[in-house]
Amino acid sequence: MALGAVLILLSACSQAVGEPQREQSEADAINGRLGITASPACAVTAKLIPSCGAWWGMAPEVFTGQGPARAVAGAEQRMGGTVDVLHLYHRGNELFPTDKEVALARDAARPRLLLINWKPSFDRTWAEIAGGALDSRIDRLAQHIRGTFPERFFLTIHHEPENDVRPADGSGMQASDYAAMYRHVVLRLREKGVTNMVTVMTYMGAPNWAAKSWFEQLYPGDDVVDWVAMDPYADERVRDFGGLVDKTRKDVPNWPGFYRWMQWRFPGKPIMVAEWGVFERPMAPRSKQSFFDSVRTQIKHYPQIKALIYFDSPHAPRGDTRFDTNQEAKRAFTTLARDPYFRSTPVPRPSSE
Repeated sequence: MALGAVLILLSACSQAVGEPQREQSEADAINGRLGITASPACAVTAKLIPSCGAWWGMAPEVFTGQGPARAVAGAEQRMGGTVDVLHLYHRGNELFPTDKEVALARDAARPRLLLINWKPSFDRTWAEIAGGALDSRIDRLAQHIRGTFPERFFLTIHHEPENDVRPADGSGMQASDYAAMYRHVVLRLREKGVTNMVTVMTYMGAPNWAAKSWFEQLYPGDDVVDWVAMDPYADERVRDFGGLVDKTRKDVPNWPGFYRWMQWRFPGKPIMVAEWGVFERPMAPRSKQSFFDSVRTQIKHYPQIKALIYFDSPHAPRGDTRFDTNQEAKRAFTTLARDPYFRSTPVPRPSSE
């Protein structure tokens, strides 16, 4: 064999071996920044960060009229697997978690973490909430949580605020008003004794909003945000998982993608994909299967992502995101859900046991 051919072969072998090592080094560095130390067993930190892999979660059968118990049971049966994180939605003066939600979290056979998504009001502006207009509502909720649910849970407050921003002076809905509202709600809940919530700041995950002059003003501050999250969806322009979490657009030339931006902006915080879905494309029936396969092969390239929560709905705002609209998609999704990367860290046992 010629020397040149040997050198090419050695270089190829080195690259093949080097890529997993590079990924492991990056994962180790990220875990260090997140406060995760090496351990022979996979465990969970106080901020609900899994030390191995990532959480697998779902908002199941949304907009179908099913209650949470039937929705979870139906989705898990369709998927042929279970979820670690259950994404739930509440608004206004609703108290959470409900008895049924508590029962799902405390399922003896399969405990689940709750990700509760709360919009405190549709009538009050962010500025009004920050000024104390809903303090009695917040206090009532705090009393309910203290009395019913001591387990740790995820809480995101008015997710995806970007499209609700009204930049005009005095609107009460400026980006800085959102940050003030978020801070006020978290600090008020803590003051009233809710110490078991793990807070999540959830962005839309779309480049056009990131280009807004006020975008950075949305962030409430490191002291009140434990995780950062995005809610990206895959349409015909998004071909694989990398394109989903690092969306770019030609009309936003300087935007690096949300994952890369979050790595730069929040190097010490875990990233959650709090909602993601793949829209049905009738002209490309294999698109969901291909996409789910890409998640399984690419997720390890994004080690700061510590939770992946699918939005399963026949009536999502922009299309059908059910994972099993055909048998090929269903098989690919089930394979993804059962992947060891999402099954390596067990959910903490309920405190009531």
